[in-house]
Formats: sequence, structure tokens, C-alpha cells
Amino acid sequence: MNPVSLPHNHGSFLEKHTDSIPRTEDFQALSDLFRLLGDTSRLRIFWILCHCEECVINISAMMDMSSPAVSHHLKALKSGGLIVNRREGKEVYYKAADTEQAALLHRMIEDLIEIDCPGGDRR
Repeated sequence: MNPVSLPHNHGSFLEKHTDSIPRTEDFQALSDLFRLLGDTSRLRIFWILCHCEECVINISAMMDMSSPAVSHHLKALKSGGLIVNRREGKEVYYKAADTEQAALLHRMIEDLIEIDCPGGDRR
């Protein structure tokens, strides 16, 4: 990336290093993730799946939502890489992905709304 000549030089670090400012495209994945997480139900489902592996029917009962609505949210969370699933016979089980991104989001949810993991203390 080429340095940008700014109209005003206020002496800030980034003004001297405009070539190190990330491009708009670099933030696209993060923007997509924030859009995905802009739904209360998705955040709650994700938080539940951070603590257990569960099927759609049980998630529906915990969320007091229809199975099709829960399935819609699960599809979005899975496409965002936040959850994974496995099939056992006719049943499909979902859980949080074992990724740094999912772990960070889990911690962030609990820290920001000051809730604890079930059966555990806050970090």
C-alpha cells in the first residue's frame, strides 16, 4: 500500500505511517461477523452451544422458539464458522467451534454482560 499524503499533518503516528493502515477490504470478515452477531437469538444460541452439545429440538425448547427458527440461526452461525455439527443416526448435534474466534467471542459475551459459565466462576 502506498503512503497517502494527508492535507493536514498533526504529527500523529499514523499520519507518518499511512502505508500501515489496513485496507477497507481487510475489515470485511469482521464486518460480516458483527452483522451475524447483530441478533439476540443468535448470540444466546451461540452462548448455549459454548457450554453443551445440543440438538435443534432441545435448543428450541431452551430458547422457546420454533425448530425452523432455530435451524435458521444455526445455519447462519455455522456459515460464520462459530459452530460445528455432527450427525448421530437421524439426530444432528451442534456445539461451538473449537477456534480462537469462537473462544474469544464466548469470553467477550460473558465479560460484557457479566454472566458466568454454568457451574463455573467468571474469569
